[in-house]
Amino acid sequence: MGKKTAQKINKSRAIRRLVIWYKRNSAVTSIVDTAASSAATASNVAGNMVSGAGSVVTTASNVAGNVAGNVVSSAESVVNTASSVVSNASSIAKNTLQPLVFDPLKRLQNNDNILDRVEESQPKRIWIAVDGMGGDYAPGPILEGCLEAISRFPINIKFVGKIEKVKDAAEKTGLTELLENEIDNNRFELIDSGEPIGMNEEATAVRKKKNASINVAMDLVRNNKAEAVYSAGNSGAMMASAIFRIGRLKGIERPAIGALFPTRDQTRPVLVLDVGANTDCKPSYLHQFALLGNIYAKDVLQVQKPKIGLLNIGEEECKGNDLSLKTFELLSSEKSFDFGGNCEGRDVLSGSFDVIVCDGFTGNILLKFLESVGGVLLDILRSELPRGRRGKVGSAFLKSNLLRIKKRLDHAEHGGALLLGVNGICVIGHGSSKSLSVVSALRLAHSAVNHGVMDNLNQLQKLQVLNS
Repeated sequence: MGKKTAQKINKSRAIRRLVIWYKRNSAVTSIVDTAASSAATASNVAGNMVSGAGSVVTTASNVAGNVAGNVVSSAESVVNTASSVVSNASSIAKNTLQPLVFDPLKRLQNNDNILDRVEESQPKRIWIAVDGMGGDYAPGPILEGCLEAISRFPINIKFVGKIEKVKDAAEKTGLTELLENEIDNNRFELIDSGEPIGMNEEATAVRKKKNASINVAMDLVRNNKAEAVYSAGNSGAMMASAIFRIGRLKGIERPAIGALFPTRDQTRPVLVLDVGANTDCKPSYLHQFALLGNIYAKDVLQVQKPKIGLLNIGEEECKGNDLSLKTFELLSSEKSFDFGGNCEGRDVLSGSFDVIVCDGFTGNILLKFLESVGGVLLDILRSELPRGRRGKVGSAFLKSNLLRIKKRLDHAEHGGALLLGVNGICVIGHGSSKSLSVVSALRLAHSAVNHGVMDNLNQLQKLQVLNS
């Protein structure tokens, strides 16, 4: 990527962030206008009050004499002062509040048509292919999550599945009207498919069921009709379909599934890969996982220099099995990323590493264990709270904190994992995904497309290590 292109992208991102900020603060603009209007109205009312007070002064002076006249005159002076204060409310409101809304725009203005340029720079909606029949509860929750995601992110959906089943699910969940509206708005498209790949079927079933929903969705990416694909179905089948339909990146022997784990710093998750795609690995596989994870952390997680760790039973380089020892040698000699050494299990969530590599067998156990931690932790906390009135009061105070803890540990908040190493953006969802998980996964897909992950992944083939 050239310097000019990078500058253009950075400028586009800055303007896009500004537009989003401006829209979120549109309420402040409304407050400014309302305050100004109210101040003007108050000024008129105060003026009328002053006029009325003047009449009262004159009358009172004639009736009560000089003493009453002096008292009421003082009242007139007070009212006049109030009128002056209120009449200035409009200018005060504008001078105080409007800079909060408009100053950022002024800083970016280079000429008179800045608003037109900002409007043109709004993010383009991207098409994402969704395997609507994949998952334990499909197609209902998958459809619900897709329709919710369309309203949140600049994405369009090509929903692949058996159309009659999809329409029946929409009717049962009360989504028929919303579905039809999104179709009319050209933001949602239903694409018919054959029978889906079952969760208990072998990955090779993708060769037999050519019209399976995951194959049809993958073909949309291959034919450039969609920029990413999402499925909560059989993960093995999705990987097989991705390899057969869109192919692997040149120089990558095995794709890996990368999942985001929470850490102590909620703004900086750790990417763990592989978490299930390859149960038996060679040292070269793990080396390639580290290369893939390094690019993902830079592009999507926005970590300038990701620290790579190798999951092991000890920090010392002499620890571990034969796979760990040989992988350590490879990672230590790699110059294209920052290898931080071995990572013990207790360090995974510490935030000390940005990317952690391991074989798929170990990674999947780690992933499933983490999924249970949130629920177990909350159950323990609830059981430890005192009973009776004190317990109820304590629970009321802690409720919001407990909900935040659950949210940080809930896998549904991350929604899916990227299949890294194939020639397209593929997001794998959990088999039990509900609507929240789908929304989170589609957000991840959009982020990967928006940050140009594939452009940088394709640069891997230029590395000497992948061509040797």
